[in-house]
Amino acid sequence: MTQFRTNIMVCGGTGCLASESEKVFKNLNLILKARGYDKEVQVIKTGCFGFCEQGPIVKIEPDNVLYVRVGPKDAKDIIDEHIVKGRHVDRLLYKEPKEGKKAHKQEDMPFYKKQLRIALRNCGLINPEDIYEYIALGGYEALGKVLTTKTQKEVIDMVKESGLRGRGGGGFPTGLKWEITKKQQSETKFMVCNADEGDPGAFMDRSILEGDPHRVLEAMAIGGYAIGADKGIIYIRAEYPLAIKRLNIAIKQAREMGFLGKNIFDTDFSFDIDIKFGAGAFVCGEETALINSCEGKRGEPNYKPPYPAQEGYWGHPTCVNNVETFANIPPIIIKGPEWFSSIGTEKSKGTKVFALAGKVNNVGLVEVPMGITLREIIFDVGGGIQGGHKFKAVQTGGPSGGVITEEELDTPIDYDSLIGIGSMMGSGGMIVMDETDDMVNIAKFYLEFTMDESCGRCTPCRIGTKRLYEMLNKITSGKATMADIDAMKQLCYMIKDGSLCGLGQTAPNPVLSTMKYFWDEYMSYIKDVDHPQGEGKYVAKNKIGLKS
Repeated sequence: MTQFRTNIMVCGGTGCLASESEKVFKNLNLILKARGYDKEVQVIKTGCFGFCEQGPIVKIEPDNVLYVRVGPKDAKDIIDEHIVKGRHVDRLLYKEPKEGKKAHKQEDMPFYKKQLRIALRNCGLINPEDIYEYIALGGYEALGKVLTTKTQKEVIDMVKESGLRGRGGGGFPTGLKWEITKKQQSETKFMVCNADEGDPGAFMDRSILEGDPHRVLEAMAIGGYAIGADKGIIYIRAEYPLAIKRLNIAIKQAREMGFLGKNIFDTDFSFDIDIKFGAGAFVCGEETALINSCEGKRGEPNYKPPYPAQEGYWGHPTCVNNVETFANIPPIIIKGPEWFSSIGTEKSKGTKVFALAGKVNNVGLVEVPMGITLREIIFDVGGGIQGGHKFKAVQTGGPSGGVITEEELDTPIDYDSLIGIGSMMGSGGMIVMDETDDMVNIAKFYLEFTMDESCGRCTPCRIGTKRLYEMLNKITSGKATMADIDAMKQLCYMIKDGSLCGLGQTAPNPVLSTMKYFWDEYMSYIKDVDHPQGEGKYVAKNKIGLKS
């Protein structure tokens, strides 16, 4: 195996590829070869570094120097100055906006200082298409440990003791879900990975699959052993071509190495994984709708009980966990449940990955310990509000969540605290808004999304979200009265109480939360209310500024 003195790590995540990182990668290789350094310096395409606002990102190892906003033409300077002459390319270093200081190392950047990367540990660090790089960092060690030294019960107990809760939005205890599935009497069981990430502005699961696919495969095999399943399914939306490509490569490599297939680690445990594609239906993030889609049926939720752990894929016990949940499993096995449970809060253990987007300076993917405050995420990690504007609100939980105002910025990030202030953790979307955003139109933006994504099975969601959207449209058109506002409130609660699944049950949340905190903006549109500052005070701008 060739030994290289220097590795040039180029971000190969979707966001950076959209900003010509592929050309950066090719130019670096061409110039290295032209200078005669291609035998001692290699260029590696990695997963997402997380700092999407500063992409494309290039990192030089072992020098531990990070270059930001690197364009194809910058490849020459990186090779000639850094690789050949040993000098940093000063203009490509990150410059802290407030103090103007330049940071050479990743850990010196404010964006990374408060992060704790567990699920994202290998993203930006390894070549996701090379299984040997994953193995070099302890990959598949957890699977080997489980299969050779642990019983099914011991594995489940470790996950239960860690306090890991589902990262897909519901927050159900992962170990308990595994235990329930294991207890079902059936010769056939399935372990399913939910990679159907559909929230506007969310790209957490996509980045994990693009940057560290073997982590998910290893975790699924561990889960399969724990519950007694010999078959795994990854349900992923077809709009994620890069993640799908890297998953297929990883599955092929894992089979060749004997980490998937028959008699893994020379034990009697066999486990293999297939990929099934979704067509981009948001409702298929709900586990029963996902299972119906896997079976080739319409992606509609079922009545529960029975739960998938009892009767799931083709009627067999099925455990469904999302990508980020799986990404935490191998570290828990290796480092122990006590280590994981020491991070976070009493009822929300570990870390959470958020896709920080909107009117914030440092747009990107962040992983922080549970219990950190919203203020720390937005102003320390996120670098504050763009253009010197004033913070107005942050929407957590995507279309299912609610807005949080400045008064609640010191709320700790955990499942229960967010629900307590009328929002939710969700899968991890976090969109920041400033004073130029009109909150009525923000609510309408989310409602239009959930209205379009309703599967149509239940009337409260199918008809109710459409009527709710029509009411919001009437308000923003300046044609509504107070009677319409009262009717809209009642309709919100009818939809929440009567809908079959979480899509409809949470669809009114953005409307209810904006009405609670920004009542004056609704009133400014109502024609039978006196407006001291005149009607139409708030302009429909709807500039959410989603980026990935």
